[in-house]
Amino acid sequence: MNRRNYCLVCLMTVMAFSSARAQDLVKEDFSPSEVNQPGKQYPQVNSEGRVRVQLEAPDAQYVQLDIGGVKYDLTKNEQGVWIGESAPQEEGFHYYQLNIDGASVPDPGTRYFYGAGRWGSGIEIPAHDQALYALKDVPHGLVSELSYYSEITGSSRRCFVYTPPCYEERGDNRYPVLYLQHGSFEDETGWPGQGKAGLILDNLIAEGKARPMIIVMDNGYAFRPMEVQTATNPTRPAMVFEEVMIGEIIPMIDKKFRTIDVRESRAIAGLSMGANQTMRIIMNNLDKFAYYGGFSGTANYPSAADIDADSFLGGAFSDGDRINEEIKVFWLGVGTTEPEVFPQSIGAFRNMLKKQDINHIFYESQGTAHEWLTWRRSLYQFAQQLF
Repeated sequence: MNRRNYCLVCLMTVMAFSSARAQDLVKEDFSPSEVNQPGKQYPQVNSEGRVRVQLEAPDAQYVQLDIGGVKYDLTKNEQGVWIGESAPQEEGFHYYQLNIDGASVPDPGTRYFYGAGRWGSGIEIPAHDQALYALKDVPHGLVSELSYYSEITGSSRRCFVYTPPCYEERGDNRYPVLYLQHGSFEDETGWPGQGKAGLILDNLIAEGKARPMIIVMDNGYAFRPMEVQTATNPTRPAMVFEEVMIGEIIPMIDKKFRTIDVRESRAIAGLSMGANQTMRIIMNNLDKFAYYGGFSGTANYPSAADIDADSFLGGAFSDGDRINEEIKVFWLGVGTTEPEVFPQSIGAFRNMLKKQDINHIFYESQGTAHEWLTWRRSLYQFAQQLF
């Protein structure tokens, strides 16, 4: 064997040994995920944040775990059961799927969540601050599903409404309202499901850190009827969520629930796409809202390095004194490990606010990206500023 081949063999031996050692170092303290379907033992999570999945598919040629943008090959045993795990994942909630012979499918072991434009699997990696959204032995509010017909969209729609623990007990009390929106390729199930909005408010209210409030979580995707879309713009659907919010949702909520129907008792917030939508809504309707929360997003385009207040959103931010007088809390939040486009966009927007001397609160979620742990923490912080 020549020197070159000898060195190559040594290198391959070291790499194989290192790989085996890394596998040996996986902590075998896996336990079922908290979002598993009843009685299902897999998927599981260990103390390192690794996700282990198991699937019975004896006729499959290959199976992979697809999580965090990385695919991990599973190994089939003699019983035809595929099993394997991921590298350690960041704390918080993650969407994932299984890939079976090239077909991406949900894991039959988990509850399903709507995200990335589809119903699929989700998993919780326990976070060090998970107590803020944990199910505790405190009074709990009610999250109800409210279906309604929209004249504007010509379709049936629904929203989820959180009422605080004291809502039923104190039949004469009226409450302020937070309108809370999801992000792109998600829907009205996002905040009550993976966002855990109800539990966050239950815990805050129990600790005396937030005022009891109603939260309304609707679907941000709203379009005019197809025949109207074709007549007005045949190539692009007409998005009309602002019209639905102002003309249908708010009047419906004020009629069906014991709300305080004044702008000083109404807030609006959203994440990512929802932050964009809600910022436009509040700036066009300052007679309706007095509080704003933008989680991982603003209404400016990502490429905007310098925002002109006189032209941005039709000059909505040109009068800083007026904004300070009318918006009681202007709140922005972002994760410290988000993709660069989001901190840049929010940074450009904040620079514009500073130039206009517009008061605002800025929050950074440490160690989180463009995902639900960032937004859970944001809601936890924002809700304490309201009303």
